[in-house]
Amino acid sequence: MSGAHHSHDAAHHDAAHADHGSTKSYLIGFALSVLLTLASFGVVMSGLVPHDLMMPGIIVFGVAQLVVQLVCFLHMGTSPSQRGNLAIMLFTLLILAIVVVGSLWVLHNMNVNMMHPTSKMMPVE
Repeated sequence: MSGAHHSHDAAHHDAAHADHGSTKSYLIGFALSVLLTLASFGVVMSGLVPHDLMMPGIIVFGVAQLVVQLVCFLHMGTSPSQRGNLAIMLFTLLILAIVVVGSLWVLHNMNVNMMHPTSKMMPVE
């Protein structure tokens, strides 16, 4: 009985730690994060990138860094053990996108439809 209980504990212990990353994956994630941060900094400070391409460059490096951190540090992936976490994250991103885009839409419409203080009211005839 003790042997069966021990093997069950060992299997449970191995399953609980199966999703954790290795030292190698953490070091790779750290190195990529530092490189992407330096690349974003370089886009702005080097003077080699045209001004109108700076913001898209920073956004691309920022999204790449987000993906690196999700995969290397939070271990998001498509493996069966991570599909629930991935689905929750995607749903959260959808809700955030709806809130942000909806807020921007409402604010834009309010700005367009409000009377500016510099405009003079036309007399009603």
